[in-house]
Amino acid sequence: GKYERLTLPERHAGAALPAISAVDLRSAPPERGRWLGPDLVEAVEQTLAAGEQSLLFLNRRGYAPLTLCRACGYRLECPQCDAWLVEHRFHHELRCHHCGYAGPVPTSCPYCGGEHTMVPCGPGVERIVEEVAERFPDARRAVLSSDHLAGVTAMREMIAAIKRHEVDILVGTQLVAKGHHFPNLTLVGVVDADFGLAHGDPRSSERTYQLLHQVAGRAGREDLPGRVILQTHMPDHPVVEALVDGGRDAFYAREAEMRRDAGLPPFGRLVALIVSAPTRDMTQEAARLLSLAVQRSEYISVLGPAEAPLAVIRGQHRIRFLVKASRAAPVQDFVRRWLNSVKLANQVRVSVDVDPQSFL
Repeated sequence: GKYERLTLPERHAGAALPAISAVDLRSAPPERGRWLGPDLVEAVEQTLAAGEQSLLFLNRRGYAPLTLCRACGYRLECPQCDAWLVEHRFHHELRCHHCGYAGPVPTSCPYCGGEHTMVPCGPGVERIVEEVAERFPDARRAVLSSDHLAGVTAMREMIAAIKRHEVDILVGTQLVAKGHHFPNLTLVGVVDADFGLAHGDPRSSERTYQLLHQVAGRAGREDLPGRVILQTHMPDHPVVEALVDGGRDAFYAREAEMRRDAGLPPFGRLVALIVSAPTRDMTQEAARLLSLAVQRSEYISVLGPAEAPLAVIRGQHRIRFLVKASRAAPVQDFVRRWLNSVKLANQVRVSVDVDPQSFL
């Protein structure tokens, strides 16, 4: 009884909701070396012919998320993190999206010395823009990503240009997903609707649904009807089915039931602990001492230690604990007593994240 739910059953000014469809990439894949499938390409062509605007959405910055050697298989990784370097062709460099490291794109393989053997794997928004330029050379195009906009002023100018219909095809990351009103934008194509569903995060389905639902809402916001095409390898995934069928309430009810059964938020509490140190041995020893000091509790359990999904960030080796508790349990007092009972080396750091939003 603390909150009252208010429902808005219709769009503003009577605009119709866009029609959402899923394209199974297993049966209708893009051409080799391309990322836009035939259904989406045809939809963009129809939208251009009608004098309307299209949005191609991919929540992945840069040109390609991975660069590897086709001769020996060597992958370019960040020297400070357990992560691949992302090619940013617009800036002619490789970047780590976790620590900010940047370096040039090598012309030869650092491992085997092969000349011109380094190839990009997978798409980012810059690669989608490249494909758009090849497929639709006469269309006016733009990319809306934090890497391509130098501040708030540039962002405002870009949005104004889109509203004036100075852009035919917009390629964007989540920067374009919500809050923008483009009257002549009638087509939204989601290049990879599966992105975000494979993460080890209990909220991944909810977050993916929210993001795709929001980006779908950019289509057909005034008199012109809108449509949304989701490219996916999992058309039977609950997130994709809920978007296509409009079954938002059923989707959230299913998610809530799963969370309740597992004791996950908002029906339970989680606290994440990240143990980090300059060396792997030092991190493992600190995690061992903490593990031995865990006190038994009827309402609180400690999962781990386990190596973090990103095992190294900025040269720091990382191991995770996850504390799981009922809503009524004094979980913060439990964690405070636990940490105070162990003396760790000065170089060891323990970060505590109550109700964590990230599981990396």
